[in-house]
Amino acid sequence: MSTTNPVSFGSGDDIAVQVEDVAKVFRVYKERNQSIKGSLLRRGRAHFEEFHALRDINLQIPQGKTFGLLGHNGSGKSTLLKCIAKILTPDTGKITSRGRIAAMLEVGSGFHPELSGRENVYLNGAILGMSKAEIDKKFDQIVDFSGVEHFIDQPVKNYSSGMYVRLGFAVSIHVEPDILLVDEVLAVGDMEFQEKCMDKFAQFKEEGRTVIVVSHGLEQMRTFCDEAAWLEHGVLKDVGPAAQIVDAYSDVVRGAVSVQGGGTRFGTGEAIITGLEWLDDQGRQSLKNFTGENVRIKLSYEAKARIEAPVFGVSVDTREGYWVWGLHGHDANFVPEAIEPGPGSLEIVIPHLPLRPASYTLSASIQNKDMTKVIDAWQKALRFEVLPGPGMESGGVVVFGAHFENLKPERPMIDIPQRTRSQWEELAVRQVDEEDKAAELEEAARLVEALEARDAATGEAMQG
Repeated sequence: MSTTNPVSFGSGDDIAVQVEDVAKVFRVYKERNQSIKGSLLRRGRAHFEEFHALRDINLQIPQGKTFGLLGHNGSGKSTLLKCIAKILTPDTGKITSRGRIAAMLEVGSGFHPELSGRENVYLNGAILGMSKAEIDKKFDQIVDFSGVEHFIDQPVKNYSSGMYVRLGFAVSIHVEPDILLVDEVLAVGDMEFQEKCMDKFAQFKEEGRTVIVVSHGLEQMRTFCDEAAWLEHGVLKDVGPAAQIVDAYSDVVRGAVSVQGGGTRFGTGEAIITGLEWLDDQGRQSLKNFTGENVRIKLSYEAKARIEAPVFGVSVDTREGYWVWGLHGHDANFVPEAIEPGPGSLEIVIPHLPLRPASYTLSASIQNKDMTKVIDAWQKALRFEVLPGPGMESGGVVVFGAHFENLKPERPMIDIPQRTRSQWEELAVRQVDEEDKAAELEEAARLVEALEARDAATGEAMQG
């Protein structure tokens, strides 16, 4: 589906979609009148219950961003997406958007099963608002992107679900919409197709287009989306940076609990991680390091029962939630036959810390042999910092230990003064001050949330 709805947002010109007090209610009938006789016997009334799919949703989706909607099944994600696409009309409230919208909400939506892939490209393209001349011009690109060129003249009723979604999605993105709505359809495509889609989404972002996506792939949402909204039983529970929202949602779904001293924990509990230490080359706890230093991670645990072939793992994220690095026992060829009840520990050696200056968090886990069950996971257990120093290179997150050479034709090099020790120290102090301020702001925000939750609970109790 494609719509064009030019709207003046006044000062909010950076907003692609604005959702204001939107609610949607569906009737769930217990029994319908199937005949005139049945209607007369029931005096014309069919019994139903109201299902509140959306309750007073207020949301602003920034222009040029990739925005995710997450929540459990039945939380209202797809309903909200269909309201934005104008497939459904809200019962109350309004939704305003800027520019052309293309929606890919269901596998094969807009396709006629008896028509060929070629005919459906023209049919679906016309439904999405493209002219025949525009489709003619883009036809080869659409077919190439979908990867169904060998079957393009076959009826789509013979297509697999993956072929269906690839062709339908290829048409949708070649509409070149200002806003693209995607509902779980990427789960059907193979890895190659998903990579094509990610490249196309990245291109959309560079061009200032907006992508709104619904997905249950949390790690994909974390890395792919800029911002996200969390819906629960039709209520907007939270909205913010994608990594932050994904972490909060994951904690609730997994039943994670806060750990005294920092982080959250979840798991089946046959063993627990009792300590995580970030050690320097002298074996001392050191939460401030420089690029290139030798460090060790010490993981201590307490097993409550014998565990066959446990798989230990550790990971590092940026403060913003971007996953930087991870290692588990299977990939490191370090899986003990079993651990017995009682305390134990192990160490992970990092001979040359390849991180650039920033603040990072360390997490750890214990899983079963097949890595299908989490015995214990301690998320964001501690925070450490990498400070400015020689060898930190110029940008990004990681250090390659790279250098320039082989300039041809050869030219004399300019002698560039190197930073002195005092200059490095000044940069390090500045970073520490900035990180301390950021930590204070995070703690203040956490306290405000706790107070708001307490006040809300007090208000509900008084009303009760």
